[in-house]
Amino acid sequence: MVELYKILTIISVLAYWLLIAGITTRIVYKRRSIGVSLAWMMLIYVVPILGILLYFLVGEMNLGKTRAVRSKEMYGPYREWFRRLFAIQQYRPHNLSDYATPISHLCEKRLGIPTLANNQLTLKSSTETILTTLIEDIQQAQTSIHLEFYIWYPGGLADQVAEALIQAAQRDVAVRILLDAAGSRTFFNSKWPKLMRKAGIQLVSALSVSLVRMIFRRLDLRLHRKIVVIDNQIGYTGSMNLVDPKCFNQSAGVGEWIDVMVRITGSSVPVLNCILAWDWETETDQRMLPEPPKCLPQKEEPSDMVQVIPSGPGMPEDMIQQVLLLSIYQAKQSITITSPYFVPSENLLFALTAAALRGVEVNLIIPDKNDSMMVEWASRSFFGELLNAGVNIHRFRGGLLHTKSVVIDLHHSLIGTVNLDMRSLWLNFEVTLSVENLEFTQSLSEVQHQYMANSIKMDARQWRKRPLVKRLVEQFFYLFSPLL
Repeated sequence: MVELYKILTIISVLAYWLLIAGITTRIVYKRRSIGVSLAWMMLIYVVPILGILLYFLVGEMNLGKTRAVRSKEMYGPYREWFRRLFAIQQYRPHNLSDYATPISHLCEKRLGIPTLANNQLTLKSSTETILTTLIEDIQQAQTSIHLEFYIWYPGGLADQVAEALIQAAQRDVAVRILLDAAGSRTFFNSKWPKLMRKAGIQLVSALSVSLVRMIFRRLDLRLHRKIVVIDNQIGYTGSMNLVDPKCFNQSAGVGEWIDVMVRITGSSVPVLNCILAWDWETETDQRMLPEPPKCLPQKEEPSDMVQVIPSGPGMPEDMIQQVLLLSIYQAKQSITITSPYFVPSENLLFALTAAALRGVEVNLIIPDKNDSMMVEWASRSFFGELLNAGVNIHRFRGGLLHTKSVVIDLHHSLIGTVNLDMRSLWLNFEVTLSVENLEFTQSLSEVQHQYMANSIKMDARQWRKRPLVKRLVEQFFYLFSPLL
């Protein structure tokens, strides 16, 4: 019996170390950033059972076999759809500025999506204005309404949107809604799904969460895009979920969420619709490719040049980070960034500090209170390096600043759903607009300056005086920053 116990012990120890060695080899083989690899290895060696379990659940980009096969089969028709955009008059690469040209070339090469002219963009920075304008557009819809959101939370003006959609479906408008299963779980447990489906609305839950699915697909892979397309002619995208901030997440103690959305008409709306159609088909196996933009006569007057940039699974890896790095390195006078969650990659951190050190005015606007304790402490671990380089950090005190935006030299802007954290940069389904229009960019800059006026600017000397305990907590969470 003793001998058997010894043999079982030896087998268990060998199996344990073989498992550890196997996972370590897998981590190294994946060739991720050094920070991510070291964070995973530290977690696995310090807390082996928990670390191994977490790595199997969220350590690799696992879409699930069915989704992966379907995405591969879909690629051809969508690639051909995007290829047709290069033949229309709205494709005018010679009209792009020095800021937009390299981004456009990158997106053409890696995504096959060009920058298009003949767009009209309107920035909406008031929640009430965003939702009331959306309701008005829904009420005028003639043929189709497509919506895609991470969070839909019932209550307030969000319920009025639901009522408008039901009324649209009752007058034979085709209404399709795709919502993330985890982000919109409260909505799916409300009265609205039953009422919508009864009215003829197609409502689909994306990336369903269950114990069985956890084995075959990453649990934290989420549909983070926010897109609305009406009649293939009017589009919305930006940072705002379909929620009324007066009703949403009131118990978090961070105040109302502050967001912006872009209302867009013109040639880039069908591109947004095509991205939404891709997500819809991936989830439902139903194809609904929209009509591409109509080829219009070339006009000499200025119009908004827009590059639609989808990112996430199925798209080229590191896509949105490359766009951000290109933008930052091109800056000559100023960079202003807003992000609710700031846990940058090593490359982004270096780019921001290098910009400040070469004389560019860098302003980073983040919430003073965050709804994620881990992200808050991990963010703080980067402040010292940023402040020492001359980056201005503004802590917004008017609620949870949820706007994701970048303005470069008051001439070029990025706006969309991407947070400056590893989850948005590497994992989630996201969408960003790269905008080449001076008037729009200046409007966005004005909104950013309103945020700064309602913020406290951090002082580097005061920051150095914070207690040792806080420094230790920051450094502890910093170790996990590549995984947040």
